[in-house]
Amino acid sequence: MKHFDLVIVGSGPAGFSAAVRGVDFGMKVCLIEGAHLGGAGIMNGALTSKTMYELSLDYSIAARVDRGYRASGLLVDYKKVLNTVMQAAKEKQYQMRSQIETFARSKNLKGGIVLMQGMASFINNRSMLVVSDDKEEVVTGTNFLIATGSKPREYPGLEVDGKRIIDSNGILDLKQFPERILIIGSGIIGCEFATIFSNFKQTEVHLLDRANRVLPYEDDDVSDYVAENLTKNGVTIHHTAQLRTVKKHPGHLEVILDYDDGHSKVLEVDLALIAIGRISNLESLQPQNAGLEPTERGTLTINDNCQVMINGKPSHIYAAGDVSGHSQLYSVAELQGRKAVEKMVGKAGYPLDYSHMSTLMFFKPEVAAVGANEKTLQKLGIPYKAAFYSNKLINRAIAMRSTTGFIKILVSNDDTQRILGMRASGPQASAYIVSVAHLINQGNSLHEVLKIFYPHPSVAEGIQECLRTIGGRSIYKPLAFPEDIYIREWKPEV
Repeated sequence: MKHFDLVIVGSGPAGFSAAVRGVDFGMKVCLIEGAHLGGAGIMNGALTSKTMYELSLDYSIAARVDRGYRASGLLVDYKKVLNTVMQAAKEKQYQMRSQIETFARSKNLKGGIVLMQGMASFINNRSMLVVSDDKEEVVTGTNFLIATGSKPREYPGLEVDGKRIIDSNGILDLKQFPERILIIGSGIIGCEFATIFSNFKQTEVHLLDRANRVLPYEDDDVSDYVAENLTKNGVTIHHTAQLRTVKKHPGHLEVILDYDDGHSKVLEVDLALIAIGRISNLESLQPQNAGLEPTERGTLTINDNCQVMINGKPSHIYAAGDVSGHSQLYSVAELQGRKAVEKMVGKAGYPLDYSHMSTLMFFKPEVAAVGANEKTLQKLGIPYKAAFYSNKLINRAIAMRSTTGFIKILVSNDDTQRILGMRASGPQASAYIVSVAHLINQGNSLHEVLKIFYPHPSVAEGIQECLRTIGGRSIYKPLAFPEDIYIREWKPEV
């Protein structure tokens, strides 16, 4: 039996960042991983999917013929694409492993990290059993962190076979580009894979949208914008369609879709990809042995310091990442893991504010979001002004010949005019969204932000012009460009 200051289950962004933070404080850390080092943050998730996205985008750009040049003999091989994806994943895994091994043997550190491969489960609230292929071990801990992440959500009545019906975990097992694919689910994951496969132009892509619009939680103008660009990229979106059956034939899948208006359609595809979100991994941990009671969603209830609540009281067991029930974002998991360790050693500072977490959506072009959207503000009854400014009017975007995109900023409709949220799309949106997140976090007003000098030519100048629009001071006016610049106000009815 081995005792540690901190036992972590899961080596994804939450678990790994917590382990390293533990070493910062001289803790002896046990990091347990049952599958791939790095979890879904590296394999079958963020890094692999985004690597595939970048490769698909490179191919899409190389295939363009409207810029004065043409690449001849352009070919793409799925196996070689996957080899590149795996190179990226292994590169990051070896970086993580190198640091773990450094901390495992360094004599200059008070603490260290021991990596254990195996499946962990609670014996009680102070010990865990770790089972690997060749042995079983018991570890005890002063503190525990559950960072087991999530797995793809199953579609009722549709069994994943790993060959013709897959989830996101099966993407890396494909041997070639499918000729025809049906993507079930029109949230971020579904739209991202629709973008990837349509970028490569090797696959006929169908996207099943049970609602009347993709990304239904986003504002309608953002949702419509994403759908329009997917369609332009060659994706067929089946709005308000329900999946009735998927029938396997020797050479194809026969799919029947039922639409809300009463008609049905039969499709023939080669592959069905289920992309309807993710659910937390907890079952194998046997949380009940530690007195933990998951919610109906299968997550754990935590306080501001990421402590799991047991009988209404904070405990020595912490949770971070997807299993915590908060936003399923890499950045959220990483910050929660660090926050948990800081609380363990009495160094907890400010509480995490989940309302200001930035989200990146890897479409064509990319979409970035931070803070509130119009739907959220209306639900909360908060009056606001919304300004929209098209990339068509931004000099840098014009020079890049990439004017598809926009910046949309929401400010409070009062004397303070605080910045409440932003949605943006186009080149570099993922980079400059952080600056607006900082403005929201600081509670900056429109007046304060307009004191800043924005460099020229930069895509971020659109932020300045969008804010100027709200104050009626923009260089280009809505009257001259009504389709590219607009303002709207909303106040709750009295």
